Amino acid sequence: MQQPPSQISPHRGSRIDLPGRYGPIAALYAKSAAAGDPPPTALLVPGYTGSKEDFAPLLDPITDAGFDAIAIDMPGQYESGGPDDEDAYLPAPLGMVIAELVGKLAAEGNQVVLLGHSYGGLVARGAVLADAPVAGLTLMDSGPGELPDGFRRQALDIGEPAMREHGIEAAQRLREQLDTQRAISPELRMLLRERFVRSVPAALLGKARALRSEPDLVSSLARTLHQDGVPCLVVCGEGDDAWSVSAQRDMADRLDADFAVIPGACHSPNTENPAELLATLIPTWRSWLAS
Repeated sequence: MQQPPSQISPHRGSRIDLPGRYGPIAALYAKSAAAGDPPPTALLVPGYTGSKEDFAPLLDPITDAGFDAIAIDMPGQYESGGPDDEDAYLPAPLGMVIAELVGKLAAEGNQVVLLGHSYGGLVARGAVLADAPVAGLTLMDSGPGELPDGFRRQALDIGEPAMREHGIEAAQRLREQLDTQRAISPELRMLLRERFVRSVPAALLGKARALRSEPDLVSSLARTLHQDGVPCLVVCGEGDDAWSVSAQRDMADRLDADFAVIPGACHSPNTENPAELLATLIPTWRSWLAS
């Protein structure tokens, strides 16, 4: 029986390391079979407790569409190391890391479309504000600033003291207690646990702080996108329980960006309904590169 798409979905990507200011950036790299000039590259940035594996269901279809695909662990996530400095994991400093990576890819002749999921969207925004030479920006299930009140923010309020007082293993046990609704395979549960406990604690703490304090920088981003002529797409699941669909629609209006809602998905269309997500991403990205 075919398994539903998830972080352990099979794909043709290879595990590689990319250069970064804090050491190697762990990535999954799937190469397009298209011949000729360097193909455009889709650079995929995960969310708060995510990893490169979050994009496993997207890698092969993106390469089949003529793009190289690179999904990363941000510094401090899973297989990417990082400093013991909470401030290094705020959206602006992490955005500079991503901007440097985009710059290196662009220097090799690649047009880069940048996608950030959730917290990764705040970081991708930081990269564009740091002059990353992108051909387009996709903000997926991300918001204009800090998380609004709700379950996800409450989980951060509970989890931070547990981590500071009792360590990352205690925080993971708390996560497992709070996440009792999903029926997932033992293999997937093992990956989700492993990537959390292998993260740099300062990274989790710094990002948690930002998720409760990041200012609304949509106006600044809108000016930068307009000045640089960079197109933008805001896309979210119809049941997103982090930032509301209405808040993301408003953000898209303020950015003069395209906006799309993915049916049958909540906060992670990349695993919840990748086919419908791809049906939005690929034509949009192609239109950007053709203009």
